[in-house]
Amino acid sequence: MTSGADLLRIENLQVSFSLMGGKIDAVRNASLRILPGKVTALVGESGSGKSVIGQTIMGIQPRTASVKGRVLFSDPQRALAEPVDLLRLEQDGKPMRAIRGNRVGLIFQEPMTSFSPLHTVGNQIDEALRIHSVLTPRERQEKLEETLDLVGFSNPPKICNMYPFELSGGMRQRAMIAMALICRPALLIADEPTTALDVTIQAQILKLLRDLQSRLNMGMLLITHDLGVVANIADEVAVIYQGEIMESGPVDEIFRAPSHPYLKGLMAAVPHFDMKPGERLKALRDVVIDKESLIGKKTASVDKTQGVLLTVDNIGKTFTTRKSSWFTAGKATTTKAVDGVSFEIRRGECLGLVGESGSGKTTVSKILMRAVRPDEGSITFHSRTGDIDVLSAKDDDLRELRTKIQMVFQDPISSLSPRMTISNILSEPLEIHGRGDARYRAEKVRNLLKAIGLGESALNRYPHSFSGGQRQRIGIARALTLGPELLICDEPVSALDVSVQAQILNLLKDLQKDLGLTYLFISHNLAVVDYMADRVAVMCEGKIVELAPREALMRNPVHPYTKSLLAAVPFPDLDRPLDFSTIAKISATGKFDWGKQFRDSDDGGLITADLGDGHLVLANGNVDIAELRS
Repeated sequence: MTSGADLLRIENLQVSFSLMGGKIDAVRNASLRILPGKVTALVGESGSGKSVIGQTIMGIQPRTASVKGRVLFSDPQRALAEPVDLLRLEQDGKPMRAIRGNRVGLIFQEPMTSFSPLHTVGNQIDEALRIHSVLTPRERQEKLEETLDLVGFSNPPKICNMYPFELSGGMRQRAMIAMALICRPALLIADEPTTALDVTIQAQILKLLRDLQSRLNMGMLLITHDLGVVANIADEVAVIYQGEIMESGPVDEIFRAPSHPYLKGLMAAVPHFDMKPGERLKALRDVVIDKESLIGKKTASVDKTQGVLLTVDNIGKTFTTRKSSWFTAGKATTTKAVDGVSFEIRRGECLGLVGESGSGKTTVSKILMRAVRPDEGSITFHSRTGDIDVLSAKDDDLRELRTKIQMVFQDPISSLSPRMTISNILSEPLEIHGRGDARYRAEKVRNLLKAIGLGESALNRYPHSFSGGQRQRIGIARALTLGPELLICDEPVSALDVSVQAQILNLLKDLQKDLGLTYLFISHNLAVVDYMADRVAVMCEGKIVELAPREALMRNPVHPYTKSLLAAVPFPDLDRPLDFSTIAKISATGKFDWGKQFRDSDDGGLITADLGDGHLVLANGNVDIAELRS
């Protein structure tokens, strides 16, 4: 196909960076195309060069980058003109500025850091129109509200006057899409547009992008590591590894007959619902665990029938917010973040806790860690030395509790101090709790690093010098320092690519088996929970709406909210596409579509119904159990 038939053609692109230790080739002789009105997905691990290609197309690559090759852009508005080589344009020159943000739009990966916190959403989206159009203020406002309506906002004038921090993650991503589309570009570059969004919001964003791309006849470069997203939205696929394009072609050929071992490896690393009991994810690079460095030669496995480790009984938490101005006091509003939540975690098991963003999952974890005090309810930790009241523990009981319950955080970058070496980070808990002398602590830290597959060379390095997966492994090692019985894992793999995710999930499963750990595993990815959990609790608007053994919940869900969550998981399988027609009914806001047996009403309130074999569901008290099962 000739260059003139393509919207964008990249030919032999090379991007390198000069460092003190030499030169790093971020992109090596990469070639790919984007057709008008089609979606090309660029797939690869973190660090493979995907985002560098997107930045180079936009002319926003770092000035230290050395770039060779050609990036030919054929603007449909200039159909008779020769394609423009974007690399020959000056980065800040007038011709490039006329294209960037106008004819080529970009959706950034993290909308919270891409928006200015000091300006309203409307002001920031309107900036592109002020730069690239000659419209009057009234015309710009009309175009702005029209675009916000296009991306799914029900009240565009209100959104215009809000600040980014007032919007949820999904709403911020919609606003970012509106900013990229305000000038109706011919090409849209979407850099990981759904990373770290929960499955329901991700499904809505994917539907939105597909509808807008079709409606506006845009070409799209979708940069992602999620093969499920690719299978549901892409027309063509290019697979990149260490800066080189390994395989490219139509999505049908790539998924049905992958030829390169790297692509096959990526597909094998994705957790899915068809996995057999005991089957492991095939990580591209396995982490070798040295369990003997932690527990000696004796295996510390735990029988899951040994009883309950943690009992949570009817906890509730309400937050009050007050929006004030200089001259008015403002009206207080209350939000019930956690509403009558009860569950047990059995010794040695993994309890999965799933739900949309804002459903109350993280608030529950903070209550368990005593970072947030609930308004009501009780929590009891059944230690081997006796029961501990978690909410009222003091002095020695509290110090013991801190050693028994530890947490693995969602974002290892912000949870590891950038000013401390790895040696300091791992030895700090030992120092706080007075464990051993300096020699003992140094030996313990070396054993921890060895156990998670990192050598002694990591001791004096800082967190920024490690990859995302390595940082998460360090976070897990820190949580294991004091020998806890319960690990609370709050979205530990949500921001990691599939290959690193497979590493971390396998590591957690191995540690559970070898150390006899108990997990509360919080996630929005039900395929990940299906791989990790023994039982699963589903949260919606602060309540647990369904709790059941993993197989029962995944294979035979009862509550409509659980069914909707499962329906929103994108499969890396062309024969199992997302049903976009049901996307609008997915979230908790679609509860009006739930049957009467699951809605609160005047003639019957909600109760937790027992369907047998540990399967509980929140339902109307007047409904027969047999009706729920059907």
